[in-house]
Amino acid sequence: MGPALKILVVALSLALDVFAVSVGVGIRGVSRAVKIRIGIAFASAEILMNVIGAGLGAIVGKYLGDVAGYIGFVALIALGIYMIYEARRDAEAKTPIDMSRGWGLFVAALSISLDSLGIGFSILYIDVPILISLGVIGAVSIAATVTGLTLGRALGRRAEEGAELWAGIVLLMTGVAFVALKYFHLG
Repeated sequence: MGPALKILVVALSLALDVFAVSVGVGIRGVSRAVKIRIGIAFASAEILMNVIGAGLGAIVGKYLGDVAGYIGFVALIALGIYMIYEARRDAEAKTPIDMSRGWGLFVAALSISLDSLGIGFSILYIDVPILISLGVIGAVSIAATVTGLTLGRALGRRAEEGAELWAGIVLLMTGVAFVALKYFHLG
């Protein structure tokens, strides 16, 4: 798998949960200014958590060597499993918050970017240029946010729940693929 394909897979897997949350906000209908604010907040959180994760990965890698990459990949797999579990839980049990501004936007951006922490931790070990990766992740995150917000009203709650499930599945598969690529020295 070439670097461009790896970057695209990572960016798309991160964008699925951004899309899911954006659909949820979009169901209520939001103005263009709110779409832009949410898009910037989500993309910034995704990039920041990737940078933090990469920093942690570099530190851990310094002490553990190649094992650090596997730790990051296992974290992706675990996060994917957790997201699948959450998607299968009763959606009615979740308390809705206003994700369009203030504390609600901060919490939403933080929660959807936790997978980016795992990706950031492992991104150093999949041989991709970090700055290009961050740029692509940010652009895809903004596109997923705007698309989710725009289509939210039309797609409804069903699409939101399905996207969360698929985000978990894609993260799980991404982690497994990166483990296999590293183990078999194919990446």
